[in-house]
Amino acid sequence: MTKTQTVPATATGAEAASGTAQFLSPLVLGLQALAVNGKQAHWNVRGANFIAIHELLDTLVTNAQGGADLAAERIVALGLPVDARVGAIAEKTSTAVPAGFTQWEDMIRSVIADMDTVIADTQAAIDGLDEVDLTSQDIAIAIKAQLEKDRWFLFAHLAA
Repeated sequence: MTKTQTVPATATGAEAASGTAQFLSPLVLGLQALAVNGKQAHWNVRGANFIAIHELLDTLVTNAQGGADLAAERIVALGLPVDARVGAIAEKTSTAVPAGFTQWEDMIRSVIADMDTVIADTQAAIDGLDEVDLTSQDIAIAIKAQLEKDRWFLFAHLAA
């Protein structure tokens, strides 16, 4: 019987996995929180721009979930587990998104504030992964590009 190896084969691989997890784990949690809170915003946004923002928030949620999955799968592919259970997300993230009905301008500002936190964590991952694992850095770069595009689409509603 062949034994399946579930951890990196070398010390260098283990170091790369650990370093990658250090930088990508906050992204997984932040993106999962953004998805949950983006859906909260989607359900409770009110005002003249309702339908456009409602639909943009659904796109943001889908993209955040995709980014979280990409980052988590990279960590797992390197042989480490991911803990993105609801309790871990709640413990390590926060949100500006209010609990109830909110006018569209305030809701967009709240979602953008949450996005800015994740974007900052993503930039920290990009910077840190430069010396750890370039493949993982590419993943962080792709996540940041999508976050910034989604932010732009939301911010355009506020721009004068």
